[in-house]
Amino acid sequence: MKNNHYLTCLNYCLYKLYTDEIIAYPTESVFGLGCNPDSKRAIYKLLNIKKRDISKGFILVASNYDQLKPYIEESKISLFIKQRMLFYWSLYNITFLLPAKSTVPFWITGDSSYVAVRISNHISIINLCNYFGKPIISTSANISGKKSCTSEVELIKQFNLNIPLLPGKLGFNNKNSRILNLINGELIRD
Repeated sequence: MKNNHYLTCLNYCLYKLYTDEIIAYPTESVFGLGCNPDSKRAIYKLLNIKKRDISKGFILVASNYDQLKPYIEESKISLFIKQRMLFYWSLYNITFLLPAKSTVPFWITGDSSYVAVRISNHISIINLCNYFGKPIISTSANISGKKSCTSEVELIKQFNLNIPLLPGKLGFNNKNSRILNLINGELIRD
């Protein structure tokens, strides 16, 4: 019975992604908000909900590297950097800044020529991305400047909206992912 409920929620969240809506889902550390990264309409809804400035850009989260390739300018990444990135993703919850393809929309990159990407090992994110067939936007479920939501109650209280939630448990990380520019080594968020 529990599996049927999860599958129903997963299908509903996928429907919302395909129809340019926002969803909530558990991540490695906090609840996340996500949408179709290629939908300007969905992104502007997300920016409005979070009260977030578009210049910050967003993180793309995926279940595997192939899903991220359409957004990354791989010609600017050495084999060493790629191997290092894939190794770290197998061990840690880390987001990397990599050169963005010129076709990546400004609402993903913000005021940058980089795209923030992460491969997740959280089953909820893996399922969402595998069934959606590409990465989704990943941003903490909070209004900008407020504490990130770590429970369904906090999610409902902070947003007071009917955002579909994919059920699942949070991971065991006690803080959001570290963000590292893999090209120049700059640590953006620890």
